[in-house]
Parts: sequence; structure tokens; C-alpha cells
Amino acid sequence: MSKQTPKWKPVFFTIWIGQAVSLITSAVLQMAIIFYLTEKTQSSMVLSMASLVGFLPYAVFGPAIGVLVDRYSRKMIMIGADLMIAASGAVLALVALYTELPVWAVMTVLFIRSVGTAFHSPALSAATPLLVPEEQLTKCAGYSQSLQSVSYILSPAAAAFLYSAWELNAIIALDVAGAVIACVAVAFVRIPRLNVERQSVKRSFLEEMREGFFALKDNRGLFALMLIGTLYMFVYMPINALYPLISMGYFAGTPMHVSITEIAYASGMLAGGLLLGLFGGFKRRITLITASIFLMGISLTVSGLLPSDGYRFFVACCALMGLSVPFYSGVQTALFQEKIKPEYLGRVFSLTGSMISLAMPVGLIISGFFADRIGVNHWFFMSGILIIGISIICSLIPAVRKLN
Repeated sequence: MSKQTPKWKPVFFTIWIGQAVSLITSAVLQMAIIFYLTEKTQSSMVLSMASLVGFLPYAVFGPAIGVLVDRYSRKMIMIGADLMIAASGAVLALVALYTELPVWAVMTVLFIRSVGTAFHSPALSAATPLLVPEEQLTKCAGYSQSLQSVSYILSPAAAAFLYSAWELNAIIALDVAGAVIACVAVAFVRIPRLNVERQSVKRSFLEEMREGFFALKDNRGLFALMLIGTLYMFVYMPINALYPLISMGYFAGTPMHVSITEIAYASGMLAGGLLLGLFGGFKRRITLITASIFLMGISLTVSGLLPSDGYRFFVACCALMGLSVPFYSGVQTALFQEKIKPEYLGRVFSLTGSMISLAMPVGLIISGFFADRIGVNHWFFMSGILIIGISIICSLIPAVRKLN
């Protein structure tokens, strides 16, 4: 493990503050683009394509991007990714000054932003262990989860207000400013470079991709945990798309009721992230991950069993679902950062992200098919039972248990 900087907190929180600004402005723009596409096209197909464009680059190019993250300076990759996002947004804002934005131009920028995120996310995750002491990684993951949940809470309301008050190009310009602030924050800190970077250039691209895969596969516990996580995301992630349907269809609510469930979920996630950040020194972390998956499963199962007038209890279940998330994703991220050598982390995080991104569209198709035929509440119940089963499998695999 590379030696961390002695004064790691100012470095970490300088990057963290820059990312906070960029994450919130990006989330606001993302919502504003959804409003724009909905208003302009009234097409569910266009919205589905926009969602697909958002995660396709990570799914397809993830393993190759991981090689570049490990091969070159993670600091420069993070800056380059933010500049790519800022530049694409700036071009779109300029076009919007002179003409109405065509859908293809918005889709192109969404794709470029997604490519930038596919570079930035693994680079940031791989750089964190070079800055933060090992015993603090779980707490820092908690802070990052809190930041994500704050953006979930703020972005819908902020986007709705700004979209009604500003032109879209002004919101794009706001996001460009956020990306520039993130670049400046990273530029002002020192991120250690790995000694292996120069040597890795001499090996072939495919060989380095294989090395990243075997770095993960050789740790049987982490490899099994990745497969469990992919199965978990395959079942759980499509549920996110069904919150409006169960809120407005089964519980006979309005768009306001949908917003309340989203806020409850994000508030639970914020509370979980803060708890993880404050009390992150847990010893039995696989037990924590298993309990997190189990809590998610129980919450979904209860949601599926509620009567049609049980909306208030559904809101409580949504808060519990959000509460469980940091104790899975944050703790898992810290485990990977601790147990994988820094020179392989970019490839490992890109590979796991790619696996999850590939599982999501298949899960969406299956969940949509069953929810339409058996009822969305019954699909919540079935998903909960499946996730409880996944938590039991996680607790029974010896290699995973040894990670404690």
C-alpha cells in the first residue's frame, strides 16, 4: 500500500468539497434535461434512450478505462474527465443561445458526460487509498454516500425551480462552473503517483486488463462479493424505476407522493452515510453488508404486503431502504480499497462498475415484464424475498465470511 500524505484530511476534504459542488450541479442538470426532453418529445422511448446513454459507456468501456486509470496519473484523469464534461456542456450552452436544442445534440452531450463519469468515478475511488489511512476508508466512504444522498434530496426541487426561472443553457452553464470548481480542487492537491505506472506502459493493453481481472479473482472473498453484488443490483436497481408506479398506481397517489417517497429514501441514505462516516470503524464488515442487504429485502417485502391505503408505511419502508444503502456500497468500496493493491484498483473498480451496468438493463426488462403482469406490489414482494435470499447466500459463503 502506498504511503498516504500525513495531513490527509485537508487533501481529502478539498477534493470532497469540489466533488460536492460538481455532483449537485450535475444532478440538477440531469433533472433539467429530463424535464426538457419530456416537455419537448412527450416520448417514453426518448427518456429510456437518455437513461441507456447514461450508463452504456461504463458498461461497454469500463474494463478498458480501468487500464488507463491504472496506467496514468489518476489526478490528471480526474481533471481531464471533469474538463471533458465541462467542455461538452459549454458547447451545448452556446448552441442553445442561437437555436432550440435538438434531441440528438442533448443525447450526444449525455453520452460524452457519461464517458467522463466512467473515467472519473474509478479514478477517484482508486486515488482515495493513496490519500486516506486504511482505518479511515470506511468513514470516508460514508461521507461520500452522504454527499450523494444530499444531491438526491436537493436536485429535484432545485431543478424544478431553476427550470421554471432560467433557460436550459443557464442551467448547463451552472454545471460547467461546477465541473471547473471540481477541477480546481483536484489541481490544488497532491495525489501520489504509483511507481508501477511507467512499467505498465511496456505491457499490452489486453494483458493489463487480464491482470486487473485476476487481481480480483485471486481474492476469492472479494470476487464472490462482487458476484453477489451484481446479483443484488440486478434485482434491486430496477425497483428504482417502479417507485412512481407503485406510489401513483397501487397507492393511488399523485406526483407529490412520488416526491415524498424519493425524499424519504434519500433522507434515509443521508442518515446511513452520516452514521457510517461518524462510526465507521466497524470490525465485522461482512456482517454489516449482509445486514444491509437483509434490511433492504425486508423493507421491499413489507412494501409488497401493504394494503392500498398503507402509503404512510411505504414511506417508512423507503426510508429504511435508503438507510441500508451506505452500509452496503460504502463498506464494500472500503473493503476493495483495503484489500486490492493500489496499482490494480482502477481496473477492479471499472470492472465491478461495468458488471453492474450490464446487469441493470436486463433487470429493468425483467422487472417491467413481471410488474405489468402480476402487479407492481407483488413484484416488490418477490424482489424482497429474492434479496433476503441473496443476504443468506452472502452469509453462507466461507470465502466471503473470512473477509471479516
